[in-house]
Amino acid sequence: MHGILEYPEAETPAGLRAQVAELRRAAWPGPDFAHDPALRPLSLLLVDDGTVLAALDVLHKELDHAGERWAAAGLSTVVTHPEHRGRGHGSRLVAAARERIDADLGIFTCDRPLAPFYTRSGWVELPGTVLVGGTEASPLASDHPGFDKVTMAGFRSARAIRRRRAFEHSRILLYCGQIDRLW
Repeated sequence: MHGILEYPEAETPAGLRAQVAELRRAAWPGPDFAHDPALRPLSLLLVDDGTVLAALDVLHKELDHAGERWAAAGLSTVVTHPEHRGRGHGSRLVAAARERIDADLGIFTCDRPLAPFYTRSGWVELPGTVLVGGTEASPLASDHPGFDKVTMAGFRSARAIRRRRAFEHSRILLYCGQIDRLW
């Protein structure tokens, strides 16, 4: 088994899922977690001879912005196996995810120092854009004190490409819930 494999998160084969969980624990110590099923998490795994080299999840949600309804998808839990870093595996997977997103746009936040990594993989930084996650009652904005986040995007539909400027220098109310509070 090799190449980029794609599974709904809950249907990822157990052996691959265990490897992904181990990579996540190494990157973000703490309890194992799963994404909110309402966000239709899709796992993309770069695998070579049964070894997960890199993994990420794509989350999906409808959002209202600039007076229009948009199908949005965002990257989450992007991780590369520590022994295989620096070989382009993460970039390859992130670029493949951007191409596979079947939504008007891909949009997510990342720590500012990671923006060049995503830009090299075809994503664009949205200047002055803030994503607001969480819920309406308990929002979590990417400009929260102590965060140093930027918003990255990939415009997929013709309408999103035409309306790209509507996403710049704006607050986008993602409200992705309490489990995946911010992409």
